[in-house]
Amino acid sequence: MHTPINTFKKALQSGPAQIGLWVGLADGYAAEIIAGTGFDWLLVDGEHAPNDLRSVLAQLQGIASAWSAQAPDAARSHPVVRVPVGDTALIKQFLDIGAQTLLVPMVDTAEQAAGLVAATRYPPDGIRGMGSALARASRWQAYPRYLHEANEQVCLLVQAESVQALENLDAIAATPGVDGVFIGPADLSASMGFVGRPDHPQVQAAIADAIGRIQRAGKAAGILSTTEEQARKWLDAGARFVAVGVDTIVLSGACRQLAARYRNPTDAPQAAQASGY
Repeated sequence: MHTPINTFKKALQSGPAQIGLWVGLADGYAAEIIAGTGFDWLLVDGEHAPNDLRSVLAQLQGIASAWSAQAPDAARSHPVVRVPVGDTALIKQFLDIGAQTLLVPMVDTAEQAAGLVAATRYPPDGIRGMGSALARASRWQAYPRYLHEANEQVCLLVQAESVQALENLDAIAATPGVDGVFIGPADLSASMGFVGRPDHPQVQAAIADAIGRIQRAGKAAGILSTTEEQARKWLDAGARFVAVGVDTIVLSGACRQLAARYRNPTDAPQAAQASGY
């Protein structure tokens, strides 16, 4: 039995643009519901949502459970896990519980990116610790060649979300083993001096330039945009993986609108919008 193919990684290389949803409710039950709604990928957020290793595990299990009810396999939502920080020990743990695709925040240099590549790979290609007998990732050694096949199926996405990261973007994107670079509009706008203004023309121009540079390096560019106008703008610019909403915003907005229809039918509020992070 072979280690499962990372379908998201394959799609970034040659498939259509991948449409995703940010998942911040930190609950396996909610993740299972969302995983059956048709998104290509779901971002399980370990940086800003109240997640830990066990809650991420529950969400991976919930997403996998939702998959079993869908056909064909290509319709399955793929979990992308954002670790809280690019720490080698944490990366090892998140890979061992079954995450094949990781998003690492605040990557400012090619040296950082290379270190993250090493952390996600078994020797001789990296420094990932051997422990597959305990790992859900290997289905507790049900995949007999996991140690030999896992490196190829790991997908590493790094976040460029500062002025320094943009200065080093060409080198970051060119790092072997980095599959994609995700632009963080909110942090980038703050780093550029426009706190809370990812829509500022200078920020928008920097994002457009970054997407082009990532493409020219042969890597996939990603972003979160919670307005349709912005999402389509970045898709048209060539972004390969785009999150088009956040579960907390979708839920709170829908609840506000439902309540408003009964409390004041003529003045239903619009769903809150987020600028992305």
